[in-house]
Amino acid sequence: MKPAVTLKKNHEFRRMYQKGASAVGGSMVVYCRRNRLDHNRVGFTVSVKIGNAVKRNRARRRLREVYRLNADRLRQGWDFVIVARGRTGGVAWQELNDTFLRLCRKLKVLEDKP
Repeated sequence: MKPAVTLKKNHEFRRMYQKGASAVGGSMVVYCRRNRLDHNRVGFTVSVKIGNAVKRNRARRRLREVYRLNADRLRQGWDFVIVARGRTGGVAWQELNDTFLRLCRKLKVLEDKP
């Protein structure tokens, strides 16, 4: 498994917040925007409001894993920013995964595979 290409620069995140489409769930917010590449890029944001470093890192790890497990189901050529909300660290795993898939379906970036 190759590592995901990530967004790291502040201007990339700001562009996503300003011009990207967004969908909001109870445990996360997903922003997406077309890039002109043949692969997806992803960035993760966890606010200090979530809690101390342990809680923030747990939320970030859980979001990374949700993305990793579902990356092959997403359309190629998109940038994603996944923002943790207060419930991200404590919500059940299945609910977190279902929320991500529902938000991606809402944004029309989930491929319809038979």
